[in-house]
Amino acid sequence: MPPTPVPLEQIDLSDLEVFVRNEAWGMFDTLRREAPVHWNPEPGGNAGFWSITRYADVQAVDKDPETFTSRGFTNLEEPPAEYLDLRRSMLESDGPRHQALRKLLMRDFSVATLRRYEDFLRGLATLTVETALAQEEIDFVDAIAADYPIQVLARLLDVPNEVIPQLISWGNEIVGATDPDYARVMIDSPEAEQYKHLPFRSPASIEIFEYGRALAAERKGGDGDDLVSKLVNRIPEDGVPLSASDYDNYFLLLVVAGNETTRQAISHSMKALMDNPEQLAYLRDTPEKSQVAVEELLRHASPVYHFRRTATRDVEMHGQQIRQGDKVVMWFASGNRDDAMFDDPYRLDLTRFPNDHMTFGKGPHTCLGANLARLEIRIMFETLLPRLASIEQTGDIVRVRSNFVNGIKRFPVRVAVK
Repeated sequence: MPPTPVPLEQIDLSDLEVFVRNEAWGMFDTLRREAPVHWNPEPGGNAGFWSITRYADVQAVDKDPETFTSRGFTNLEEPPAEYLDLRRSMLESDGPRHQALRKLLMRDFSVATLRRYEDFLRGLATLTVETALAQEEIDFVDAIAADYPIQVLARLLDVPNEVIPQLISWGNEIVGATDPDYARVMIDSPEAEQYKHLPFRSPASIEIFEYGRALAAERKGGDGDDLVSKLVNRIPEDGVPLSASDYDNYFLLLVVAGNETTRQAISHSMKALMDNPEQLAYLRDTPEKSQVAVEELLRHASPVYHFRRTATRDVEMHGQQIRQGDKVVMWFASGNRDDAMFDDPYRLDLTRFPNDHMTFGKGPHTCLGANLARLEIRIMFETLLPRLASIEQTGDIVRVRSNFVNGIKRFPVRVAVK
């Protein structure tokens, strides 16, 4: 069902409470229709940003790193200039260096490589599902959506099961840097100034770095097949080895991105299937169609609201003058609801094809783990749905206070098994 329209003068996508209330969709609709390039002031003395909301425009920005660079950073925070290089990850790189960093692990996330892991992933999914369904009432996020991808990540990193709760906690704190339920130090608080040299100005970054460094020290020079061993023992194709900060930031990216986005996609997909029981039945009864169905689940879920770029030169879009140095925000979630691209975009249609959604981005920064996410989501629902006699929501969904990650914190359900 389309959302309630929001008048243009009331739109503020820097207001995080809008996202807690799940009201951004009506704002996106208005912006696409009336102001596809829209200036949004920010509180707290920050610079403000341009919102890009139409599918075609988001794609154009994402595919033009020469005009819209990632080197100015990819979230709305404005790190001090002296810490830009220290905090720079693959996400905040462009050109040959970005490609070299990306290719370090690209083949490990290829379809061909992941196909070898399918039985192993099904085993993990079965463990998660059987453990969760042993109880009648569960929090779907904790019991299933968070548990499965973090189990997969732990195996890929080759870390013990007892570390899994800490990995989840670190991921929550990093992506929830604007949420008081998750963050020890809120990213916009005075206390966060002492952490401005760290990703998301979060003390959790220190702990992730320390853990990653310990793993690197153990595996340097070895022949392990885990992702840490590959990071520390491979040389990027440009011949420039990873610096200490390169490794720190890469490891943190694996810990956070390898867990959070798939977790949110699974949570939102379950909610969408519950709201559309005929679609749930279709996915359960025709598992051979699940690859097409997963693309629609990903489009509908849109687990990441946005990524930011920075204009490298003055440029005009839709009559608006974007100046060099301006922050330009690509609202992927809005692009996924653009009726110029998707017929009846608020309808969940698991037969929708083609489905060229932008959940994983559209340019050189397209998500490195997209193939793994697709496989995890498909396997989870192929495992879970045949086991369910029923599933019903028993309380309110609680959302992460963020305009970056489209996250669900709590999702209470009652389940009955076949």
